[in-house]
Amino acid sequence: MSSDDTIISRLASRLLAAPPPLPAAETLVPDWAPQKPFSRPPVPAAVLIALVRRPEGHTVLYTERSPDLRAHSGQVAFPGGKVDAEDEDVAAAALREAFEEVGMERADATVIGFMPTYFTGTNYLITPVVATVEPSGPFVPNPGEVHSVFEVPLQRIMLPEAYGEFSIRRDGKEHRTWQIDHDGHRIWGITANLTRRFRDLAMSEAAT
Repeated sequence: MSSDDTIISRLASRLLAAPPPLPAAETLVPDWAPQKPFSRPPVPAAVLIALVRRPEGHTVLYTERSPDLRAHSGQVAFPGGKVDAEDEDVAAAALREAFEEVGMERADATVIGFMPTYFTGTNYLITPVVATVEPSGPFVPNPGEVHSVFEVPLQRIMLPEAYGEFSIRRDGKEHRTWQIDHDGHRIWGITANLTRRFRDLAMSEAAT
């Protein structure tokens, strides 16, 4: 078994087997606190952490959002978005978004589990869906949503030295997140924080 397969096997044993129930809104603490309290319930969302099998080893798939989008334009993200009423569950939502954003075929992905929800300062309640992917064709960015697609080797994601710190000021307060630089791309904010949680789950001595 390759080292990548060992990591993925360990991950599969530590991920949640089913989507976690959405926590009560009054118990949620966002990753950063906006100046004004939220005026509506959290918006359920899902992202896909895709472990793509390549000849040289597994990679993790990321997208660079279109600069024309109103929210988070130009930032690096996992494929994903809001959970629609027509989606069977968060896995269906994440896989639908991956197809819409980069043309990933549903049949190419095998969901191996779920991570705990992540609540954002923009009032999104994100469930990360982890899947292995055997791509049947190239990933092609949807120009209306995605500027580019890139992949980071899974082995690099596992290295603690791959993570730095990103600092940003919101509402006059300094906010810090993880940061990963790879091949001219800067991953920070929610996506970097989720990547670090994913890495810690895979590399911790015991399941959490």
